[in-house]
Amino acid sequence: MPLLIEPEMLATLLKDEHLVVLDARFSLADPKQGRVMYNQGHIPGALHADLEADLSGLIIPGKTGRHPLPEQAEWQATLRRWGIERHTQVVVYDDGGHAMAARAWWLLRWAGISQAMILHGGMKAWQAGRYPVTTEVSEVAESQGDFTMGHMPTVSAQDLMAQIEAEGTGQRYKLIDARAYERFRGEEETMDSQAGHIPGAICHPFAENLGEDGRFLSADNLREIFTSLVGEDSRPVFYCGSGVTACHNIFAMELAGFSGATLYPGSWSEWITDPRHPVARGQ
Repeated sequence: MPLLIEPEMLATLLKDEHLVVLDARFSLADPKQGRVMYNQGHIPGALHADLEADLSGLIIPGKTGRHPLPEQAEWQATLRRWGIERHTQVVVYDDGGHAMAARAWWLLRWAGISQAMILHGGMKAWQAGRYPVTTEVSEVAESQGDFTMGHMPTVSAQDLMAQIEAEGTGQRYKLIDARAYERFRGEEETMDSQAGHIPGAICHPFAENLGEDGRFLSADNLREIFTSLVGEDSRPVFYCGSGVTACHNIFAMELAGFSGATLYPGSWSEWITDPRHPVARGQ
């Protein structure tokens, strides 16, 4: 099953009754902007998938990060509301940066939905191709899909602390941070209350998976990048600020032909809720 779908191919599938299209556009700077953009125009038949309302769970101050995973029962209810079954073909898109789409893709795969793809180039590419846009909101019949979660691996803060405390006995996880270098080094922090990174992590900003045209690099280029980052003897664990853009790196690894990458869902914003967790700065 391909991971990316081009606009011209999606345009030929829109009338397929077995296809579900999700519009995951969202702005961290303005959480209402995704709904506004959806209402102003979206791909025909697309359903709105909001990062905070649909693709995240309840925030518990002092315990969770900014975008915790939804509870399993809640995520199943959301999938049913969208008319999704386990074997439904789902296409997700955002504004073109692919970060929000990758979060939705990861959650779909987490629920065992293997036929999930990202629209390459997102809404920008769709509009550039002059494909149809509508303001009409489609009504879908609720499904009776029965989903089990856990089809994508995760680790907890406790898992990572155990590795840090066992320093010198081997690194089970290879931690890779998807944030910008400035945030990783602790030089600036625009989203969270504390700057820095988890000790032992390296930095690979998710934007480096894309070319200057905003499209994903080739599989060969991505394979070279992630082979250099991960090596052969460790288990890659990706995190970011809140568990969203880390999914971009996991998606890019899949494009490169590597499976099994692990997500730390709570990410940095959860890590710093516990003062016992060490913080590193600099390179």
